[in-house]
Amino acid sequence: MIDLRSDTVTKPTPEMRAAMAAAEVGDDVYGEDPTINRLEERAAEIFEKEAALFVASGTMGNQIAVKVHTRPGQEVVAEERSHVFNFELGMAGILSGVTFRTVQSSDGSGHPTWDEISAAYRPGDDHESATALIWLENTHNMGGGTVMAADHSAEICENAHKLGICVHIDGARIFNAAVASASSVVDLTRHADSVQFCLSKGLGAPVGSILAGSAKFIAEARQWRKRLGGGMRQAGIVGAAGLLALEQSPQRLGEDHVNAQTLAVGLAHLDGIGIDPEHVMTNIVIFDVSGTRKTRADICRELQSHDVLASGWDHSIRMVTHRDILPDDIPTVLQAMRQVLN
Repeated sequence: MIDLRSDTVTKPTPEMRAAMAAAEVGDDVYGEDPTINRLEERAAEIFEKEAALFVASGTMGNQIAVKVHTRPGQEVVAEERSHVFNFELGMAGILSGVTFRTVQSSDGSGHPTWDEISAAYRPGDDHESATALIWLENTHNMGGGTVMAADHSAEICENAHKLGICVHIDGARIFNAAVASASSVVDLTRHADSVQFCLSKGLGAPVGSILAGSAKFIAEARQWRKRLGGGMRQAGIVGAAGLLALEQSPQRLGEDHVNAQTLAVGLAHLDGIGIDPEHVMTNIVIFDVSGTRKTRADICRELQSHDVLASGWDHSIRMVTHRDILPDDIPTVLQAMRQVLN
């Protein structure tokens, strides 16, 4: 089965499994798991942040960030297709008591300009909630894996800080962004107050994400991790795979980007498929199927009968390349698409 539903479906490598089996462990709630400690210290070092925290998932990391940066009744400004607004089950309202004021990026990338963000800013008064946090996503999932450049992020952070507003970057795939833009993750996140990135997507670890920021921010985040049931004991067993993923996986992400581009070019030649390969920057390929005579649900179901898995919504289908997708798989996927469409 060629599984293109997400890069979360990757299986741990033999090296990861060996590291997990041999991991040195301790009770992480007591701060005594040496493998988790090394993982957190290394993540903070790579991102040049004061501290970092291992969390169970990207959603947990994101929601802890919302909680620490805001107070009930305040607002978060986010792009309208952002993950935190659409795919985290309303947890920001449940846990943090905040609401979202969404903005649309005029270029369709998912990365709004400062002018677009500032138009949504509210200082807070007797009638309006105050803006407390600006939310950026890099790469942007629903934007098709698009990349926010370092200077774009820096401009938003600089202007936000002048207004006393914090900025969080949902960098679930920030290493993909760094590879695609020939930048470092430091350049892409340097001015943000906090950043979350996933070990379990393109980096290929079986579980876990990292939240990084100031020492004060992480100290409070650690308390909220415990309150949410995320305080783990001998977590080094999974942390060992995360540490290996962090050190070794970023350099191979370009292979996924090449496969995604090859896939996009092939899809663009199929009747009824709407996609511009030039907009495919990383490992996410989103294409419109409204020009075919089939629904996205029909196409995904029929693809499965050809041993290809994909996901979709509305009139679009998303395919995500990752470590377990080989170059030879792409022609197979395209042939399956031809058969389904015909």
